[in-house]
Amino acid sequence: MDITDVIQHQHNEQRRMFAALEEWPRDDHEGLAAVWKRLAILLETHAEAEERYFYPELLRLGTGGADAESVEEEVEDAVHDHNEIRAAVRRVDEAETGSDEWWTAVVDANVHNSDHMGEEERQDLADFRQQATLELRHEIAVSFLRYESLKAATGIPSVDKDPDEYIDEHRTDTPSETAQRAAELAKESATTDRAGDGPSLTASEDAD
Repeated sequence: MDITDVIQHQHNEQRRMFAALEEWPRDDHEGLAAVWKRLAILLETHAEAEERYFYPELLRLGTGGADAESVEEEVEDAVHDHNEIRAAVRRVDEAETGSDEWWTAVVDANVHNSDHMGEEERQDLADFRQQATLELRHEIAVSFLRYESLKAATGIPSVDKDPDEYIDEHRTDTPSETAQRAAELAKESATTDRAGDGPSLTASEDAD
């Protein structure tokens, strides 16, 4: 398993579920509510799992990928995006299923989530692929999926994070237990905790 593949796969699933809502019979409010609940649980457990297991390791190893100025910018943007998605999800949950207000909030959630996924795939995932070993990517994937599986049935509370406080709390050069396990596995294959010898690939200033 590879955490970058897991995240990419779940992004694709989120896209499919938003598309399913768009095509769902508008008068089937029970069905719409059920599909939305499943999607809302996926969105929040996915975001929380990233904040628990992926972003701390990205902060430790990343250098900033593609058009990101730094790894701190990558993570700050990602946590900020999660808060915007959470706010839209809460507006959906507060509205009457199938109402204009409900659909507007669903579309807002889709817009925020789509923007976030595109940036994360272009920057964060690319950065991590270039810096983290396969062993570490595997170990994070196991922890990530285990957490989601335990929470998938009922979901978890939606809790916003302050991006700056999150970075201050999680910025460290000390390997986590997950990273230590990965390093032990890496020793067996004669690799190190960091895959790349230099910074991640970045875009030119003209790319904007």
